[in-house]
Amino acid sequence: MSELDQLRSSIDEIDRQIVALFEQRMAVTEQVGHYKQKVGMPVLDAGREREVIGKKIECLTDPSLKTDVSLLYHSIMAISRRQQRALVEECGSEDDRRIEAALHGVRQPVSCPRVVYQGEPGAYSEMAAIRFFGSDVKTEGLQQFHDVFAAIKSGAADYGVLPIENTSTGAIRQVYDLLSEYECYMVGEVTVKVTHCLMGLPGSRMENIRSVYSHEQGLFQCEGFLGQHPDWKRIPQDDTAGSARMVADGNDRTKAAICSKRSAELYGLEILAEGINDNLENTTRFVVVSPKMELREGRDKISACFCVPHQSGSLHEVLTIFAAHGLNLMRLESRPMQGHNFEYMFFVEFTGDLLEAEMPGILRELTQSTVDFRVFGNFATNLE
Repeated sequence: MSELDQLRSSIDEIDRQIVALFEQRMAVTEQVGHYKQKVGMPVLDAGREREVIGKKIECLTDPSLKTDVSLLYHSIMAISRRQQRALVEECGSEDDRRIEAALHGVRQPVSCPRVVYQGEPGAYSEMAAIRFFGSDVKTEGLQQFHDVFAAIKSGAADYGVLPIENTSTGAIRQVYDLLSEYECYMVGEVTVKVTHCLMGLPGSRMENIRSVYSHEQGLFQCEGFLGQHPDWKRIPQDDTAGSARMVADGNDRTKAAICSKRSAELYGLEILAEGINDNLENTTRFVVVSPKMELREGRDKISACFCVPHQSGSLHEVLTIFAAHGLNLMRLESRPMQGHNFEYMFFVEFTGDLLEAEMPGILRELTQSTVDFRVFGNFATNLE
């Protein structure tokens, strides 16, 4: 037997002892769970857990292992909490009731829907709507993201199509905030490859351009190209297609717009430069938003948000739940909470189907380990 094989054999023996001790520990924590159930105690005792971890660190003879032992026991106690919560019938929270209400209010997809988006005809959002619903869909462009959500909630529209994430500039965080504010649901997603063009009035020339208009995201995504023209004034607008329309309605060949090729065709503009975005694989992900939850065929991804208690290990406990159930965490995004300095709302997307038999238990674990947990939707991944 080689030296390595001997070392591995020693590790195997130690692991057998660890597993046996772990089983003993879980048997005792199960008894603790039954006691808590009997006397009506909550599962989580944060003060007790901090005390336990502190005592374990004091047992160390090698101080360099302090962080590792702390992480080890955070995980062990998270597993114990999962075990106890399966025993202790804690009262359903407001978050649980909200999820149940959403599932009871599920609707079927609307036929011949009225779809709204932010921007003018030719906007990338309109292109996303056409890609998701088909070329004959009835669409209407509105001025602001707020207007899209207001139209959905009022019943003036059946769906909204909104950008949620871009591969170059990251999350469109205002949309996340509005999803929470208006209590709407994601029922689908679609991606659109963004190819920005510089365009002006027929007869315009690059050397005569003085001002460039686009949505601020469009300007950011073309930073490299615009940096080659430091004398151009960059003027942010509400959307890319609206910038094209404004240039088309004017009579000034010193003005140009950055937007899609489709916008140039719609508004009769001349493309001066094509594919000017820094990232040639630049792609925006759009979500289809509804006032009611829908569970369409092919759904494989759940979107949600939550806060965590402002204490050590709270986010780790949540992540442990995903790992323990074999759920692939596809996205984790943090957002500062207004009125709570240095506290954050977390937006997650993970694999799953809300109608799977084990999902109610998983959601209960998540609501018990978080604050203000909310499901945004369950839909099919579409990341072409």
